[in-house]
Amino acid sequence: MTTDDCFAHPRLAAIYDPLDPDRGDLDAYVRLVAEFGARRVLDIGCGTGVFALRLADRGIEVVGVDPARASLDVARGKPGGERVRWVHGDATVLPPLQVDLVTMTANVAQQIVDPEAWRETLRAAHAALRPGGRLVFETRDPAGRAWEEWNREASYGVTEIPGVGAVETWVQLTEVSGPLVTFRWTYVFTADGEVLTSDSTLRFRERAETEAELAAQGFVVDDVRDAPDRPGREFVFVARRP
Repeated sequence: MTTDDCFAHPRLAAIYDPLDPDRGDLDAYVRLVAEFGARRVLDIGCGTGVFALRLADRGIEVVGVDPARASLDVARGKPGGERVRWVHGDATVLPPLQVDLVTMTANVAQQIVDPEAWRETLRAAHAALRPGGRLVFETRDPAGRAWEEWNREASYGVTEIPGVGAVETWVQLTEVSGPLVTFRWTYVFTADGEVLTSDSTLRFRERAETEAELAAQGFVVDDVRDAPDRPGREFVFVARRP
């Protein structure tokens, strides 16, 4: 599985968190862990480990898996990083697990654009869950056409990062091809003038399509909720291994 430069390039991975410091979107996942009484969690696409470390701080046993080594290096270096079991790769390389909850936060589910890779990810999540355990992930409702707001005018910003200096960033939509939406982030490091770009593609899946794929991989869809931080714009799937 390919990894976007914003996660895989060491210089970009190092500034990922300062560029996106408000992770209020993870609060809902923390509440779900409590709602389901989960004590063992697998976080697929854990990135720089923000969510995994929040859970570990609460005494949860966490496994974080991600294909971007640079992001995992950032995660490992954070306070408490030794409390999480980090795995480099995608969900298909996981050791045998029996967890209570599998999560894919933020854009992770949509970043798995290849249909077979998506099916393999769902199968791996199913295999990692104990009977009765749950898979929870979010995906944007295609009807919201979120990509229409992905342009330089709406996204341009300058962030002052300690030890790095000012970094200019913006996003630009580059292609919409059916359910696949491609866009490019640009990063300008004013300290030395380096310009880096990262191209990403997301797959926008319809609700019925996702429900059918979950059922095909042995899940029971218990609920499809609204994202509390983005009401009316996302589906949050709660699927159970019987």
